[in-house]
Amino acid sequence: MKTTHFISSEILELSTVNDILFQNKKIELSKESIQKIEACRSYLDNKIKNTDQPIYGINTGFGSLCDVKISKDKLTKLQENLVMSHACGIGERVPEQVVKLMLLLKVQSLSYGHSGVQLKTVQRLIDFFNNDILPIIYTQGSLGASGDLAPLAHLALPLIAKGEVLYKDKVYKSKDILSKFNWESIELQSKEGLALLNGTQFMSAYGIYLLIKSHKLSYFADLIGSISLDAFDGRIEPFSELVHLVRPHKGQVNTAKRVREFLEGSELINQHKAHVQDPYSFRCIPQVHGATKDTLDFVHKTFKIEINSVTDNPNIFVGDDEIISGGNFHGQPLALALDYLKIAMAELGNISERRTYQLVSGLRGLPMFLVDNPGLNSGFMIPQYTAASIVSANKQLATPASVDSIVSSNGQEDHVSMGANAATQCFSIVNNVERVLAIELLNASQALYFRKPSRSSDLINSFLESYRSEVPFVTEDKVFYKLMEKTVHFIDDFSIDNNILFD
Repeated sequence: MKTTHFISSEILELSTVNDILFQNKKIELSKESIQKIEACRSYLDNKIKNTDQPIYGINTGFGSLCDVKISKDKLTKLQENLVMSHACGIGERVPEQVVKLMLLLKVQSLSYGHSGVQLKTVQRLIDFFNNDILPIIYTQGSLGASGDLAPLAHLALPLIAKGEVLYKDKVYKSKDILSKFNWESIELQSKEGLALLNGTQFMSAYGIYLLIKSHKLSYFADLIGSISLDAFDGRIEPFSELVHLVRPHKGQVNTAKRVREFLEGSELINQHKAHVQDPYSFRCIPQVHGATKDTLDFVHKTFKIEINSVTDNPNIFVGDDEIISGGNFHGQPLALALDYLKIAMAELGNISERRTYQLVSGLRGLPMFLVDNPGLNSGFMIPQYTAASIVSANKQLATPASVDSIVSSNGQEDHVSMGANAATQCFSIVNNVERVLAIELLNASQALYFRKPSRSSDLINSFLESYRSEVPFVTEDKVFYKLMEKTVHFIDDFSIDNNILFD
């Protein structure tokens, strides 16, 4: 297995990012990327040397100060001031894996040779990534328009020995970490501060992290939904291929197929049924889960383009002898995609909670609240309350962030995406959905026990045997929150191959 990923112009796939993160791979610049970075920097140095014309962000101020010309002897100070003054993040810390993704995606974007950075600047970002030196970044502060300015400023601060970093679970002043590794601070050259701060790597890192987790939860929603279906004595006919080929949405067809595979060989699903229909939360699993899968495909496409793009400003085109100030830093494509992902994932939680409700309702021969001696025992009454509370919170979080905009920078930035807010809201929703699914798994596995001696499929029985080693069957009331926590950790720690995860 390769332990190093080479940054190049080859398309960076979601599966590749997943491997880099979870196999703890190192990254390194390819020869191609080194040549592009150096050629662009050399071009920019020559351009500045031979012109007195204002070039936005290179020898001018920023934002609404774009018409203020800066003398050549102050260009380094200009860039350092930019990084320091824009580090205005506040709130909770960005999770470690998201910060590591920000480093990776910033290096990828700078490697294309359209940003004008020094090679040693990119290399230092790689050093941080490879040594798990993670800048302290905060969740609040980005409008998702002129790039993720505030969070990316915090990402860049350690390059100039400012700010703080996390290293081996301890927070250090950046200057102390540089000293520990015998690294010199970077003297930023013209354009570099802007190249580091302009960009969508905060939104993109959240989006990629959440896509990976959402694909996993989509798989678990199908698996746990199948366990619930069997435990509820549900019918398999609504999952027939014939039904879905006459309405062939890809996600719907694939969900039905997956459920059939999960339940293949189950005695329960094939036994005679006294009822002719199941509630929608069971019968319409393919249609609801499938719609979320189709949304994941759309969001996946959007973020795949984004992480293989140049998103700072201005863009430098060496071959065309052009430096163009544009708007590739604007996060609107990501804001819309993240809002769509929020809604789609919230729906997985909505339908999951409904299945849990049905399982604890004392229907179809199951005991009330899935426990012996109901009354003396409250059983699984309150975990459903918890799921309902979470689902309600998700409905509030799923309100689109991208429909809002607030004017900033003295009117220069008069439309912003609010994609960073969408990203942090989506983070909360996806984690909430994992908890709701965990509660369904806790209930479904309990319910299935009461169907003995009839058995589910070999696949489900094997899965539940592994789960039961962590979370035992509940015979009488006990402290439930520990069982719920263990179930969340079980899902979180469960590994799924890329070819299944991104199918």
